[in-house]
Amino acid sequence: MGLPFEQLPKESSKAFAAFSLYLSLGPQRSLAAVGRKLGKSKTVIDRWSSKFDWVARVQAHAAYMAVVEREAAIALATAKGVDWVKRQVEQKEKEWDARCKLVKLAETAIERWLADPDRCGSLEGIARLLDLARRLGRLACGMATDKTEITGEDGGPIMVEFEAAVRKIYGEVRDVDATHLVTEGAKETAEVQNAE
Repeated sequence: MGLPFEQLPKESSKAFAAFSLYLSLGPQRSLAAVGRKLGKSKTVIDRWSSKFDWVARVQAHAAYMAVVEREAAIALATAKGVDWVKRQVEQKEKEWDARCKLVKLAETAIERWLADPDRCGSLEGIARLLDLARRLGRLACGMATDKTEITGEDGGPIMVEFEAAVRKIYGEVRDVDATHLVTEGAKETAEVQNAE
């Protein structure tokens, strides 16, 4: 059996044409509008709509189109994703090739420099070549190109301790005994009562 919004087995061509028009009118559709456009009486249109369940068929069409649109969006996103993955692979391969060429160039420069330090470029230039080759190689392999370290205020490790957090917020922590707290609390209560 076909989809609910396709022509039904016992639905005449005229009735299906009327349903197709009804469906095509979009959210503003009405049976009266279909009757006017086709020159059919309201009774005929009402009978076809009821007999062939136009409302449910319109809902089925909307649900079907939502699925089709979602699948199309997924297919498009997948295709774009595949394209970007291909581009990333190509870029990584180019970076790796460039890295290999730079390493060979640096090796040749080192050999020349060892043979005659005055006639070849500087060691600094060779070091730059090797650094660039290293960066390209790390990029091609998906590795970080720079090392970033996070340290504490004094350059040491970061203290992740409750006491360190309290010191930062409140200053130096002091030991307080319970009797002191009770005495202070009683004083505050008395001061509040006297003020009233």
